[in-house]
Amino acid sequence: MPIHRTFFGLACRAAAFSFVFAGTASLMQAQSAASPSPSFERPLLVASAVASAYANPFAGMAADSDLVASSSSRSSSSSSSTDAALPDTGALGHFDLSATQPPPRRTYGRPNYSDKNTNGDGSPRWVGLAGGGFGLPVGNTHKYETTGWGIQGGFGRGFSKELAVLLQFDYDHFGLTTATVNNESLLYIGATGQGFGANNHVWSFSLDPTFTLPTEGSLGAYAVVGAGFYHKVTNFTTPQTECLDYYCDIVGTVNTTCGAICHYTSNAPGFNGGLGVTWKFSKFSNERLYAEARYVFIDNSQRAGLTVANSTTPPYGTPSNPGGTYTGTNAYPANSNRTTYIPVKFGIRF
Repeated sequence: MPIHRTFFGLACRAAAFSFVFAGTASLMQAQSAASPSPSFERPLLVASAVASAYANPFAGMAADSDLVASSSSRSSSSSSSTDAALPDTGALGHFDLSATQPPPRRTYGRPNYSDKNTNGDGSPRWVGLAGGGFGLPVGNTHKYETTGWGIQGGFGRGFSKELAVLLQFDYDHFGLTTATVNNESLLYIGATGQGFGANNHVWSFSLDPTFTLPTEGSLGAYAVVGAGFYHKVTNFTTPQTECLDYYCDIVGTVNTTCGAICHYTSNAPGFNGGLGVTWKFSKFSNERLYAEARYVFIDNSQRAGLTVANSTTPPYGTPSNPGGTYTGTNAYPANSNRTTYIPVKFGIRF
């Protein structure tokens, strides 16, 4: 009887131990299946090293717990091993998560708008102007010419917001002073106040660099200089009696140009320079109104002609018979004098 009790007690203990062992094994297997241990490969990039370092944030803590349980003689070596296992955040550059400032923003240069009609700074590649106004003779020219009117137009190449070069055409029309007209009337018809007429004009082609001054808002300013070819013309007209109808029943007096001795020309190089102001229609508009004043100098070559100084008797000769020391037909030498005037123009630039 004691033997059976002993055997029965051993069997119960064995069964209980087996039950505990089986339960523990089942629990461990279930945990392993729920969270399998990750296997890490050697990172190929710095970003992979960061990902593996933060994939299991408690790995370092587990290692530190094991190190605490180990002997003090291995503490320093274990600490160095742990430090070596952590990723080198210094190699992350501007991705360093410990940095207190965000990575610097990318810097951009000035925008480039360049195409076939626009420069890189947004200014138009092709520019022009059209305008009109009046001209003021100055200097010696003021002695024999009077204020007149003029027009201008130009087209050219814009290189930037500050610089453009235009090929420009100008036409300026002037009158002659009363004293000049009377003197010429005496030479041609021997009297004054008989309807003798005169006019003068200058047309030119010039190449004009234009420099726009830096300003803000709608108002602007610019400086312009130029040089080119200038053609100066003076015409005199004399009253002539002519038939005004087919049968000449009506006869009247008209002014006509009296041939070569009444038409004078002078070709010369000329120069101009001045300042202007502009007003833009809007902030983003290339069209703008302008007002400018320039100084024009034409380097005419002086020609000999009939004057009071080289005539001997009143009325100081005539174009056909000058008298005195001059024997040519130039009855208006002032046309070949050097010419200076100030054209004031208003218009639009685009």
